[in-house]
Formats: sequence, structure tokens, C-alpha cells
Amino acid sequence: MSALARVQGDFQDHLLRGGAAVEAHVLGTARVPVATRLGVYAGAYRSRLAEALENSYPALAKLLGEADFHALAAEYVRTHDSPYFSIRYYGDELPELLAEHSEYAAAPVLAELARWEWTMTDVFDAADATALTHAELSRVSPEQWAGLRFTWHPSLRRLALSWNAPQIWQGLTADAERPQASLNAAPVEWLLWRQELTTYFRSLGATEAAALDAARNGWPFGELCELLCWKLGEADAPAHAARLLRDWVGSGLITSAA
Repeated sequence: MSALARVQGDFQDHLLRGGAAVEAHVLGTARVPVATRLGVYAGAYRSRLAEALENSYPALAKLLGEADFHALAAEYVRTHDSPYFSIRYYGDELPELLAEHSEYAAAPVLAELARWEWTMTDVFDAADATALTHAELSRVSPEQWAGLRFTWHPSLRRLALSWNAPQIWQGLTADAERPQASLNAAPVEWLLWRQELTTYFRSLGATEAAALDAARNGWPFGELCELLCWKLGEADAPAHAARLLRDWVGSGLITSAA
């Protein structure tokens, strides 16, 4: 290992874990001792990570308040190194910390709100893709339909949430009246995606959620229709399949069919 690499490693160890080896490479003075010099960098590093968390979770930060979110960020920074080259991705495990840490697990809506915020950002940052049009789909020959499989927009995400986290997020981000946290009678399925620079989301019924998840797992259209027959009956399945496909294409969720 080169001398430079050793110094860099010791400095990283100091920033992340408070290691003292780097002190041998730093010159101090009576006015500014070694601990003070290193403390400037260590404090700035931790502050930048905490700032990144607040940027990624603004609604959660607003809900908790400055002092409580600062304490949460400090705990996360203390227990989670940044493994990414881009600070944008720092904070991906915050929902898990909120779900498992004894101080926060008693309010599970916090973990779900964090999951929602992270997913919304993930949707916005996802790759672009050209959506399939109704005109392109109409050119599929009848004999191809049973085996037709779909490719989905890179921004599409799915969540199942037990709490009204999306409604709380809407109230916080719009500076509107925030609803009280409430537990749903059953988990609500959510679909999130982006068109151009706008992020969209909506809840899903159980039938659409099952069909969408099956389609994303590679089921051909013929098998999706069989799934709908099993759930809705043969009389209602064809119209429902056509309606789902029309809505998915109209929303820009599908990028190709083959």
C-alpha cells in the first residue's frame, strides 16, 4: 500500500469510526491542535450526510420537527457508512432503521412515510424510456396476443402500505391540513411511475394489483386473461383485461410488447 493510500485510509477511518491513526499525519499548533483540525472535517462530513437525509426525506423531517429529525439523522449517520459514490443514494436504509429501532418502531407510520418518500425520489430519478402507444399496440396481429409479453417503464414502482402515509405526505408537502395517522383495514396497494418530469401515483384494487404484478413477472397476456377469469369469471374477464391494458398504455407504463 502506498503512503498516500495509507493516509487516505486512516483519514476515512477517522471520519467514519473516529480512528486515531490519522493523527500521526496531521500537524497541529498550540492555537489549532490536531483534534480541532480533524474535528472540522469530521463534523462537516457528518453534517453533509445529515443534510442529504433531510433532502431525501423532507416530509419526514417536517413531521418530526428539527430537533427530532436531527437526532434521527445523527443515529443513522453513526450506524450507516456511505457506500456510494453519489450522496444521492445515501439514506436508502432509513426506513429499515425506523422500523427496527426501539425509539421509532412504536410509530410504524414513520417507516412507511420514509419508504414512500424514498420511492417517490427513486421514481423521479429513474431512467427515461419511450412509452408504447395505442396505435403501436393496435398493429399486433390477433395470433400474437396470447403470447404477448410487456416491457415496463423503468420508473414503475409498487408498494403495499398499511398506513395512510401517502395522504400524510400530500398534506406535508402541500402545506395543507395533515390527516392523523390511521391504520388501513388491509394493506393498500400503490402504483408509482413517471411521465416526462411528472411523478404520478394511485392506489390499486386487488385484481389490478395481481394482474400487474403477474405481467411484470413475465406472464404473457393469455395467462393474464386466465388469471382474470379465475378472479372475475369468464363473462367479465375480457372487458376487464381490455380496460386494464388500455389504462396501462394510456398512462405510459408499457414501453414495448412482443
